[in-house]
Amino acid sequence: MLPASAKAPHKQPHKQSISIGRGTRKRDEDSGTEVGEGTDEWAQSKATVRPPDQLELTDAELKEEFTRILTANNPHAPQNIVRYSFKAGEKVTEEELMTPKQPKERKLTNQFNFSERASQTYNNPVRDRECQTEPPPRTNFSATANQWEIYDAYVEELEKQEKTKEKEKAKTPVAKKSGKMAIRKLTSMESQTDDLIKLSQATKIMERMVNQNTYDDIAQDFKYYDDAADEYRDQVGTLLPLWKFQNDKAKRLSVTALCWNPKYRDLFAVGYGSYDFMKQSRGMLLLYSLKNPSFPEYMFGSNSGVMCLDIHVDHPYLVAVGHYDGNVAIYNLKKPHSQPSFCSSAKSGKHSDPVWQVKWQKDDMDQNLNFFSVSSDGRIVSWTLVKRKLVHVDVIKLKVEGSTTEVPEGLQLHPVGCGTAFDFHKEIDYMFLVGTEEGKIYKCSKSYSSQFLDTYDAHNTSVDTVSWNPYHTKVFMSCSSDWTVKIWDHTIKTPMFIYDLNSAVGDVAWAPYSSTVFAAVTTDGKAHIFDLAINKYEAICNQPVAAKKNRLTHVQFNLIHPIIIVGDDRGHIISLKLSPNLRKMPKEKKGQEVQKGPAVEIAKLDKLLNLVREVKIKT
Repeated sequence: MLPASAKAPHKQPHKQSISIGRGTRKRDEDSGTEVGEGTDEWAQSKATVRPPDQLELTDAELKEEFTRILTANNPHAPQNIVRYSFKAGEKVTEEELMTPKQPKERKLTNQFNFSERASQTYNNPVRDRECQTEPPPRTNFSATANQWEIYDAYVEELEKQEKTKEKEKAKTPVAKKSGKMAIRKLTSMESQTDDLIKLSQATKIMERMVNQNTYDDIAQDFKYYDDAADEYRDQVGTLLPLWKFQNDKAKRLSVTALCWNPKYRDLFAVGYGSYDFMKQSRGMLLLYSLKNPSFPEYMFGSNSGVMCLDIHVDHPYLVAVGHYDGNVAIYNLKKPHSQPSFCSSAKSGKHSDPVWQVKWQKDDMDQNLNFFSVSSDGRIVSWTLVKRKLVHVDVIKLKVEGSTTEVPEGLQLHPVGCGTAFDFHKEIDYMFLVGTEEGKIYKCSKSYSSQFLDTYDAHNTSVDTVSWNPYHTKVFMSCSSDWTVKIWDHTIKTPMFIYDLNSAVGDVAWAPYSSTVFAAVTTDGKAHIFDLAINKYEAICNQPVAAKKNRLTHVQFNLIHPIIIVGDDRGHIISLKLSPNLRKMPKEKKGQEVQKGPAVEIAKLDKLLNLVREVKIKT
């Protein structure tokens, strides 16, 4: 039997504990003997197993577990892609896009050792455009680019200054002095114009305040007064005179046109000229406000008389004007100078005879402004504003139907119809009416230039005004110097109502608040108000508003206020307030609501027209 010492090396121990680098002992569980560290073999194994830089860890650190998580991210993909941010206006990385940029805390400068911001440069890279091969470091790229941009701007500005100095040296002293004087004059003129604009606005407000105090009684009547005597009259009304507008520069000129501004309801335009072809001289365009009856708000002069005008609905600062010499023009109220912004000429298709009426139309397909004009030369022309000039197109050429003259060579000539007035349908865009000097009214279309849709034998003399009813689409009205006012249904060749006013009728106008109310002015100085719903045989107001020597030429209703303005051949404009009987509204009935609106107005006028049709059929 072998001794225990001989068997020990071949015996496999059940468990052994070895701690490398810790100096623990190896114990043989069977024999209980301990092997120390002094043996040569153990020292050699220890020296080969333990690395020289191994950390000295505790038991707790040795037992600590470290976990690793597998992800789907590509470790080789770039993680810091630079993109351009339109919101920030600079290049940013994806991390900066995902995380909001925190504002940097501003570092306060030392007040005792302060320096300018321009001198606080953190990096001053050197740039050599010819020799530089590598770009500056990535972190300093934006700062470098900004600094070089600033540097280039300074260099460019310095070169400009040197060039200007060389040019100034090359100039003669006289030219240099005159240039400086011109610059001084321009700056002084600009400052003077600014001061004048501010001063004119202040003086305009002051003038209005003074006028309101001066005409306080008229302002009170305009706002509050109603004729109480209307309750005792048998459906008859009166006109209360208010302000009278006149200007010394418009003396010896007739009022040839009136038009209320569609946006500023207290402002109206007046055209001045002359209807006498032997007394043609100059013309004027004035715009008055009810807030200041003493002096016009705008004033424009012209070499030829203003015979008609119209204000654009969507652009109330644009005024289209027709002159006696056949020209048309457009005045811009935003530009204070007296010259028109657009004007026709002989090359651009001006009329050869006086222009009697102009009307703004809807914008064309290219959103260009356009208007129509009618003249005694028989042409109806469409004018379009294209690139600061007027482009014309002849829509129709008026001819007198049924009359021809033979020439010795066997040719036939058709006499030209002389247009005097026209009006466009309120709903049917292509349809319009034209009155002529021969007393006829033609129903025309924009699509047909060679023929008329219909012809009405309206008056014995020249047709002065043609106007569609603002509510009823079938009804229109006309007046003439043959003393008559006629109301028509455009589907019938004969008039529905005829009124003889015993004097030449200068103008007629429908009321904006009723389909049955209209006004007419005559050359004997009288204004006539009709209401077909109250009396379909005669006017409910016949009142002289001017001296018999003054011939009334035009009349217009205000769009919201119960007043009318009337012009005469002496250049005067009179404003008149309608009494309650002249502007009656539907009365309230017990247990029923008052019905108002276009449908009610159409039904009211339809009822009258049906009665007239029945009478005509019986007779």
